[in-house]
Amino acid sequence: MAEVRAPHVYLAKIQGDSMVGAGIYDKDLIVVDRSRTAEHGEVVVAALNNSDPMCKRLYMMNGVVKLQSENSAYQTRHILEGDNLVIWGVVTFNLHRHGKA
Repeated sequence: MAEVRAPHVYLAKIQGDSMVGAGIYDKDLIVVDRSRTAEHGEVVVAALNNSDPMCKRLYMMNGVVKLQSENSAYQTRHILEGDNLVIWGVVTFNLHRHGKA
């Protein structure tokens, strides 16, 4: 399992359903590794233009960068010249409760 006690690893609680297609659900806990460099197609925690952090899939191809939800009810966020995109870390695991809380 993930080394959650490492100083570069943290847990975050998901709010919302934008990543259900990736198996990440509302109120799940995600394990985020700040030491990893995000690569194309990975799920990341990111902030865009000083927004609250969000969990999205990162796409970087042919000079195009975007943050994609895994739920068609949400729009893709295209990163434009002048935008301030900060990747807080790469999601390495998610913890999902099964059954009643």
